[in-house]
Amino acid sequence: MKEKIEKIRKDFPILATQVNKKPLVYFDNAATTQKPSIVIDTITEYYSKYNANIHRGIHFLSNFVTDASEKARETVREFINADTVEEIIFTSGTTESINLVAFSFGETFIVKDDEIIISEMEHHSNIVPWQMLCERKDAILRVLPFNDAGELEIDKLSELINPKTKIVAVAHVSNALGTINPIKKIIKIAHKSNIPVLIDGAQAAQHIKVDVKELDCDFYAFSGHKSYGPTGTGILYGKKDILEKMTPYKGGGEMIAKVSFEKTTYNALPFKFEAGTPNYIDSIALAKALDYITELGLDNICKYETELLEYATRELKKIDNLKIIGEAEHKSSVISFIIDGIHPSDAGTLLDQMGIAIRTGTHCAEPVMQHFGISGTLRASFAFYNTFEEVDYFVKSLNYIIPILK
Repeated sequence: MKEKIEKIRKDFPILATQVNKKPLVYFDNAATTQKPSIVIDTITEYYSKYNANIHRGIHFLSNFVTDASEKARETVREFINADTVEEIIFTSGTTESINLVAFSFGETFIVKDDEIIISEMEHHSNIVPWQMLCERKDAILRVLPFNDAGELEIDKLSELINPKTKIVAVAHVSNALGTINPIKKIIKIAHKSNIPVLIDGAQAAQHIKVDVKELDCDFYAFSGHKSYGPTGTGILYGKKDILEKMTPYKGGGEMIAKVSFEKTTYNALPFKFEAGTPNYIDSIALAKALDYITELGLDNICKYETELLEYATRELKKIDNLKIIGEAEHKSSVISFIIDGIHPSDAGTLLDQMGIAIRTGTHCAEPVMQHFGISGTLRASFAFYNTFEEVDYFVKSLNYIIPILK
């Protein structure tokens, strides 16, 4: 993989950009990844040659793009090894996928005093929808804590589970800490009590091989734009038997079988949860992104990104007064850190002047910051197109700006 990086980088046009007259070093991949030419070209091609609304026409363009859209669904199914395309729902991203489950599962299965378990390290997208559900249904939210290394205290999960527990929702990988959670173990514990589990895979699907059958998760959500695909695309996988019981999330065209003023009956899966004209061209482009990842090989990607993470971690630890937040044994390619006496946004602003793009703040994970008693961190997040030389430049730049800000 390492020897192929320069060739891979040429597939991403934006990496040739200069920022403040310096080569772009893009270390903000946890927020969104850059897009290879195959994704960009697919969007241009389909809007230029084939655009027509899908599932509703008898003409060539509609049939052509409908076929391409459903082939994209099959690509997603293969990517996560789901049983059937009926279990693959196109959404606008992880956020909508989780909101879909929180609403539809909640309306179907949650009643007063029922309990929902999430973890302390969740992104706001896997906190707020469940809080909203609890407010609607007068249910109770329980929180599985993590320790100061950034690892979930799994032994406490069984203590939280009781006959009122109706669902567990947890991140595969923490966006703020980089922790890879033992989700297979979490799922096994929950399933002992017949409790379904939703996995937020926004930070995982592009880094780690996901096999939903092997995991035996009940729901899995991830975003297209974090997986080298277009913004406004996402996936919700759900086990067919649960999805069939759930009430639809949104009403409108396509999600219906028959409409009258007396009664509406709903469409079959997955269309029951895809009201209105979908973002079909971007979904087709998302499939191209997943094909690109598959061709590189997720095992190869994981190995290279782990080497990059370990190297960056060692080098950053050499900097005086720099503290890494989250040092779990198993991590994905995210490093959050603080520097004594320096506000993250000040450091981030100066790094931007040197062409380095990182993220600063709470990363939509305020409870994580509250756990450590800090207001925010600097976060460097890596992708397979990043290089060891970029890490060296990043460390050198930090050593340059720290005396300026002290």
